[in-house]
Amino acid sequence: MPVNPSTLPLLEELLMARGPGGQEDEVRTLCLRELEPLCDQTWIDPAGNVIGLIKGSGTAGKSTGPVRVMAHLDEIAMLVKRVEPDGTLRIVALGGANPVNFGMCPVDILGDRDFIPGVLSFGSMHSTDETHQGADVLSGNVHWEDVHVITRCSAEQLHQHGVRPGTRVVLSQHWRRPFRVNDAIAAHFLDDRAPMVATLQAAALLAERRAELEGDVYFVFTTQEEESNAGALYAAGHLPGEVTVAVEVGPVVQEYGTRLCVDPIINTGDQDGCYSRQIVDQLYRAGQRCGLSPQFALLVDFASDASAVMGSGISAQGGCIAIPTENTHGYELILEGSIEACAQTLLEFLINRDGG
Repeated sequence: MPVNPSTLPLLEELLMARGPGGQEDEVRTLCLRELEPLCDQTWIDPAGNVIGLIKGSGTAGKSTGPVRVMAHLDEIAMLVKRVEPDGTLRIVALGGANPVNFGMCPVDILGDRDFIPGVLSFGSMHSTDETHQGADVLSGNVHWEDVHVITRCSAEQLHQHGVRPGTRVVLSQHWRRPFRVNDAIAAHFLDDRAPMVATLQAAALLAERRAELEGDVYFVFTTQEEESNAGALYAAGHLPGEVTVAVEVGPVVQEYGTRLCVDPIINTGDQDGCYSRQIVDQLYRAGQRCGLSPQFALLVDFASDASAVMGSGISAQGGCIAIPTENTHGYELILEGSIEACAQTLLEFLINRDGG
């Protein structure tokens, strides 16, 4: 699959943008910038979702209903639980994060007024069971109660910066740049920045072929997917259409039979239930028409915006296409060309839903 020369620069820009759930402003701004030239209408809804509409031709007797294509803006992160008297922060997960996903690393604390640097710490490794968290650290079985953030600020200074319970803590920009590994790209937060790029590329391709599009397509970049799917649930409840397709990363795991390759994963079901057989088959055939060999997978320990809105009864039909990804929710890795393969498959699905 040919590589788009704009893929890596846009991906890197999105990776450098901080976007914890409920505070995705940096990512939202970039997404809107990319989407506006491609769509007939763009807007940010009251939930904070970025939405772009490409209108279909509505050919009499042929028009299909609107489709909502969803990729999410947010990343896994941390929340301040409390500020200790010495300025140390105690934190909990925001989304599906575990301490091992980040390790001991630099972080940015997103205060109400500015950003404060910090270090995520598990404590010294040179300790015994006498030290709180020592046993967990030495065994590698680290829990959030074993973790703290060193700020080198007093509690009063943190208060002045607007740091309080509920403040977001994210991986520092110092550690966000992508890293090339031969024919692969590795980085934190390819979930969901890589699917965002694929969705934006699909929108760009569709804009060039809008005369072939029968039904309207809403490109929805959602908030708070990692914690509650709140953005997707709001958007699906307020936008037309009975079909929702999520664009995601898909775990490369032996138990699912998935491979690290450019061929997209077509998710047949997850922990929230099965996807619509008709949409699953249409996505699979679309990939085949692009010269790809899509991978069916039942990802039982997984969920997406599409399965959330289906499970809530807001969307009648749903599907999920995913970019094969190693180390999901960790230091993730995808193959060069897999973003473009996902985008081409999405385009073919949207243009020719009933294609054989």
